[in-house]
Amino acid sequence: MKQFTSDELRKTWIQFYEDRGHKDVGAVSLVSDGSTGVLFNVAGMQPLMPYLLGQKHPLGKRLCNVQGCVRTNDIESVGDKSHVTFFEMLGSWSLGDYFKEERCKWSFELLTGVFGFDRDHLAATVFAGDENAPRDEEGAGFRVASGFKKENIFYLPAKDNWWGLEYGPCGPDSEMFYVNDKEPCGPDCGPGCSCGKYTELGNDVFMQYEKHKDGTLTPLKQKNVDTGWGLERILAFLNGTMDVYRTDLFTPVMEYIEKASGHRYQEDEKLTRSMRILADHTRTAVMLIGDEKRLTPSNAGAGYVLRRLIRRAVRHARILGLGKEEILEAAGIFTDRVYKESYPLLTENREFIMTELRREIERFESALENGIREFRKLLDESKASGRSVFDGRSAFYLYDTFGFPLELTVELASEEGLSVDEEGFRDAMEEQKQTARENAGFYVTLDGGESAFDDLPDDLVTEFRGYEELEADSVVAAVSSGEKGRVKSLSAGEEGVIVTPVTTFYATMGGQKGDTGEIRNGSGLFRVSEAVKLPGNRTGHVGKVIEGTFSDGDSVKLSVDAVGRKRTCRNHSATHLLQSALRKVLGDHVEQHGSYQDTARTRFDFSHSEAMTREELSEVERLVNGFVSEDLPVSTEVMGVEEAKKSGAMALFGEKYGSEVRVVSMGDVSKELCGGTHVARTGEIGGFKILSESSAAAGIRRIEAVTGDNLISWYENEEQELLRAAGKLKARPDEVAQRIDSLLSELKALKNENEALKRKEAKSAVGDALSLARDIGGIKFLGYRINETDMNNLRDMADEFRQKLGDSIVVLASNPGGKAAIVAAATEGAVKAGAHAGNIIKKIAPLVGGGGGGRADMSQAGGKDPSGIDKALEAAFEEASSQLDKG
Repeated sequence: MKQFTSDELRKTWIQFYEDRGHKDVGAVSLVSDGSTGVLFNVAGMQPLMPYLLGQKHPLGKRLCNVQGCVRTNDIESVGDKSHVTFFEMLGSWSLGDYFKEERCKWSFELLTGVFGFDRDHLAATVFAGDENAPRDEEGAGFRVASGFKKENIFYLPAKDNWWGLEYGPCGPDSEMFYVNDKEPCGPDCGPGCSCGKYTELGNDVFMQYEKHKDGTLTPLKQKNVDTGWGLERILAFLNGTMDVYRTDLFTPVMEYIEKASGHRYQEDEKLTRSMRILADHTRTAVMLIGDEKRLTPSNAGAGYVLRRLIRRAVRHARILGLGKEEILEAAGIFTDRVYKESYPLLTENREFIMTELRREIERFESALENGIREFRKLLDESKASGRSVFDGRSAFYLYDTFGFPLELTVELASEEGLSVDEEGFRDAMEEQKQTARENAGFYVTLDGGESAFDDLPDDLVTEFRGYEELEADSVVAAVSSGEKGRVKSLSAGEEGVIVTPVTTFYATMGGQKGDTGEIRNGSGLFRVSEAVKLPGNRTGHVGKVIEGTFSDGDSVKLSVDAVGRKRTCRNHSATHLLQSALRKVLGDHVEQHGSYQDTARTRFDFSHSEAMTREELSEVERLVNGFVSEDLPVSTEVMGVEEAKKSGAMALFGEKYGSEVRVVSMGDVSKELCGGTHVARTGEIGGFKILSESSAAAGIRRIEAVTGDNLISWYENEEQELLRAAGKLKARPDEVAQRIDSLLSELKALKNENEALKRKEAKSAVGDALSLARDIGGIKFLGYRINETDMNNLRDMADEFRQKLGDSIVVLASNPGGKAAIVAAATEGAVKAGAHAGNIIKKIAPLVGGGGGGRADMSQAGGKDPSGIDKALEAAFEEASSQLDKG
């Protein structure tokens, strides 16, 4: 076997497949767009899902890359020699191009010809077949034909040789193994056995099916191949170890941890486990914070996983006697040394990474001491009472007060022989987090905090009558005022929150902004700026006393702003019609990923991988306005959540629902689970206009639109803008486009004339430049700067210089538009003498704030800093001299 560094392994993988017609698609964010139901990208194929399903990829049918992935489902296993939470997948794909024969052939070539494995020590598994798909005799045959020994082919069931995510492309796979010389552990010893006889090297997945959310399989339109090899695992194996923490991905950090802690790696099993966890979790945190999406720690979703990783790292650092500064130092080794070349974004985001890490570590360390002390106290109480289960509400108390993740409490308790009542923890969290869940995406200032109403009796809940009525009589049950918390009364000029047992105000939740309006008590007026949901199924009316005083027990009349409610209802109902239209135009993959409706507009986020065309947007608009003009009836029905889903009602991606839900239907066009307020008939919407379509996140698009009288106002504003533009162009409104076309044509002609003058000026400099060429052992070198010339002209001139100079190396640079452009070119004779234009560019591009590389005979680079051009040209001469000396 041949040895590789991690950088060499990545480059070798990409080069192998580029030589076989593949295109490097690069890596995407570690943070998933949510379209596959997971928080992170957990496999190299995950970002390619649309293309595996048949959509054409812009780079073609043969693709490859190295993709970072994050998995935490087996986080408790991290600490052994092989498990990590961040890992890199070496991937290649055929999208309806080659299939099993070529794939098996290339895998064997890679194993034996590139990595140097001996044929006698290689084995492969294939799918044994089941009721869903047949035995893969074809795959077995191609494995043998490629070079595998027939006796080293094993048939395994679906649990071993079937691959796919929760839903999406899937199919039988064929794994490759290294066979060690040790004796089998028994007659059933084979690939997948834990005795160590067989070590997995890589996996070829033959994607022939699509798995749907109901569990059914259908054949894909095209047969695909997905090849995935874990970089960490193969790197360790090629370097003669089974310990990924002994590879160059970790050794610099492990050596630092040894030095800082005074503990030797593998000297003590428990301490070694903590060293591995510290290194792994720090690495993953660095990758997530430094990712293109700049993930930060939070209490939900992917941010919560990041917080959990950092806090576990802190705890295991403490076991080793290390703290914040040592963790930050380890993080710096990853950004500055281990991944400097392969992940340059980490260098760019270094300050942000360190700031977020420091902040989260300090936040946790400040609470950890008190938290552990409190945990010990609660633990002693549990033991004293003879309980073997740590109370769930106590676990939530630790989480809520000291920032203890549940997992940390479980881990600490398990070390003491206790389990944790996790269901009780979730119940406690549900009670407190009800508002946050329902109000996702909204922010309302409750200066007194929700806790101001914690002492209200449990049977005091707010009955919502706003579906049928806009006014209601009630009494003031409780009042709060800013930092004062609960108060007896509010006077004129004071802001606060009023709670009543009955309301017609819809509280902000489910994407719909809460109602505005007023509350009166005879001579008093309280203007409601927003209604919000409070814990305990109560509604808080946020606002300000305009006249009089409002006190506990006052009889009041609540009145919702009817105009505002109607506008919000139009927008909300239009959003339901919009989703239906999008699914008709774009396809059934469209799912809601968030929405917002208030009195002014609607915003809708949905799953779709590319920007919509003008034609698609027009068709969606046409469909929605058609539904509006049909004046469809809007009806609601309350039913069990499972019954609702079976009826075809659509649910929000990732949303949790209670046992009973409200289903809103609009004719036979739309049926959704929704608790919001709506028009009685679609005709009341009045009209629908899309204002914008944009990207909300990777794989998520966003549409903003208006309806009703807001639509009329929009058209009035557009008309005024058109008239102003026509005035400036000295044209009638119907002549504006024609006048702009005429001006653009004039501008284009002037630009072409300007470019021609630049080319003429540049060529006139050829004679002067040739006299500046220097000799390097019989090869001419010309480094020359030409001002304000684009890359195309530089390439043309480099060719011209090569022809005139003979055997030569030419490096030209310019500063078009305040940026840097560099081209390097070498003749055939210069290349034979050792010259390499791509390596020259790679060497000098950083001097102009850029990067690049390429072929030996021609390469180019761009950069942000043209002030470094002169230094770059001189460095090019030095690099060329070095190349020719070695050649």
